[in-house]
Amino acid sequence: MKTRDDIRNIAIIAHVDHGKTTLVNEMLKQSDTLDSHASIEDRALDSNAIERERGITILSKNTAVRYGDKQINILDTPGHADFGGEVERIMRMVDGVLLVVDAYEGTMPQTRFVLKKALDQHLTPIVVINKVDRPGARPSEVVDEVLDLFIELGADEDQLDFPVVYASAMNGTSSYDPDLDTQEHTMQPIFDTIVKHIPAPIDNEDEPLQFQVAMLDYNDFVGRVGIGRIFRGKIKVGDNVTVMKLDGSKQNFRVTKLFGYFGLKRLEINEAKAGDLIAVSGMEEINVGETVVDPNHLEPLPLLRIDEPTLKMTFRTNDSPFAGREGKFVTSRQIEERLKRELHTDVSLRVDDTDNPGAWVVSGRGELHLSILIETMRREGYELQASRPEVIYKTIDNTRCEPFESVQIDTPDEYTGAIIDSLSKRKGEMKNMESVGNGQTRLTFLAPTRGLIGYSTDFLSMTRGYGIMNHTFSKYMPVIKNWNPGRRNGTLVSINSGKVTTYAIMAVQDRGIIFTPAGTEVYEGMIIGQNSRENDISVNITRGRNQTNVRAAGSEDIAKVKTPLVMSLEESLEFINEDEFCEITPEHVRLRKQILNTSEREKAAKKLRHGNNK
Repeated sequence: MKTRDDIRNIAIIAHVDHGKTTLVNEMLKQSDTLDSHASIEDRALDSNAIERERGITILSKNTAVRYGDKQINILDTPGHADFGGEVERIMRMVDGVLLVVDAYEGTMPQTRFVLKKALDQHLTPIVVINKVDRPGARPSEVVDEVLDLFIELGADEDQLDFPVVYASAMNGTSSYDPDLDTQEHTMQPIFDTIVKHIPAPIDNEDEPLQFQVAMLDYNDFVGRVGIGRIFRGKIKVGDNVTVMKLDGSKQNFRVTKLFGYFGLKRLEINEAKAGDLIAVSGMEEINVGETVVDPNHLEPLPLLRIDEPTLKMTFRTNDSPFAGREGKFVTSRQIEERLKRELHTDVSLRVDDTDNPGAWVVSGRGELHLSILIETMRREGYELQASRPEVIYKTIDNTRCEPFESVQIDTPDEYTGAIIDSLSKRKGEMKNMESVGNGQTRLTFLAPTRGLIGYSTDFLSMTRGYGIMNHTFSKYMPVIKNWNPGRRNGTLVSINSGKVTTYAIMAVQDRGIIFTPAGTEVYEGMIIGQNSRENDISVNITRGRNQTNVRAAGSEDIAKVKTPLVMSLEESLEFINEDEFCEITPEHVRLRKQILNTSEREKAAKKLRHGNNK
């Protein structure tokens, strides 16, 4: 069978923060791709501002490096399970994977998650043990862990015989030996291993066209862009082709533009052939998984499976007293258009209308998936309100089921008891517990997604910030009945509008944890803290000290005001209960009650209690 020896197609996969984006950077720098005068910034593929701040890859990206007479097409994939829909589709576009594993941390939950998807596609793996220069690195042991993981995931004999390269992407060094002294400032061992072990694509350019869309892009000039791989034949600008739609229908169109990848650029090209990874424009309604074919040979490729959402939230227009102060886009029409635009590129997202014209149910793969969408929107100038995340239930074999997740925790030994106790209260079932040395324990649980909403804040407090928790969707299981894992504590709610005073904070801070520093502007019904007990308390947080001519003896009391707790967007979304909203604007994240008026809210609560007691 004829192959195209001039190219290799690989995906690079890893757990969050194991260094794959840094490794791609080094490969770009040390290949024959960039002009000798060109400079490249750190983690150049993480072009999105949120990706750079958080150190995670959210969107899959294509790049291509030149190595001698070969072009190596590299797809950098997300490492977080919330973006697993991307990972699975990318596996269909490549012939092999570069699995990057931290030489200290070893295999982690997302390593398992992405590797399973690669092995299921029978891809050829190469293992890169990264960060070999890290203190405490144990490269040889980690290779054994990787082998155990391959066996556990059902790898075939060829996949088990994987080549290993040892590297420090940060320093730009690599070698074939685990000994740190053998590291040299070159990526050549990685390039050579890719060229030698990753299969070249089949060259069947003389056969009828088959191009499958695995990712979508969108811009205002050319509209929707389908990114994917040509599995057969060739395609040129101006060709008339047919799209085999997901619903079985057919649509004809003319190819207006083709793009190829080189370095970090997407360049216009006139033609491409079997094995190439390209982007095609001209198809306004193209979707992920659809096949572009020769009009005379209507043979679609198997559909790509897209992971179903497991979590949903209600997004609404902002109707708080501070609405419209900071945002450029505040109307329901603007928010709806923005959500619909997100659907052009994010195929794991669902947006459903509700009976309320200013509210939409937005479903995604997890808290991170949805919170990043919210964060992106607020940075673009949108104002909105969001409800507490809820899991999506399914009926399987006439049984109501809910999503469960596999949870892996690495923690100092002294916190294991508290973690086991806290997760068992959240209906987590411990599957494994092992000592990993250096006073660290690794715990594995299967826990309902419902129980994990809001858990990360408790977990960080419990482990004083030293614990590491990762969780990935595992499966749907029968619903746990008669259990509500919502927040136990009540809130401190402002009874009026104005500015928070130090004097008022001093009067109420013993009742719980304050969220709003002195000088913060608040409104009636806004949550300004967490009560230490289960009930909500309405408080006056704007009260000032009565002015007199006598100097107060306790002026130094101001020094006794506790530092307010400022929560991130994710922590705020996890904190709220069913009767509360998170108000999100370009400048602020505020927590509020759904019913702002104090007396109306208390009436509604009384009515609810009365109904529950019947």
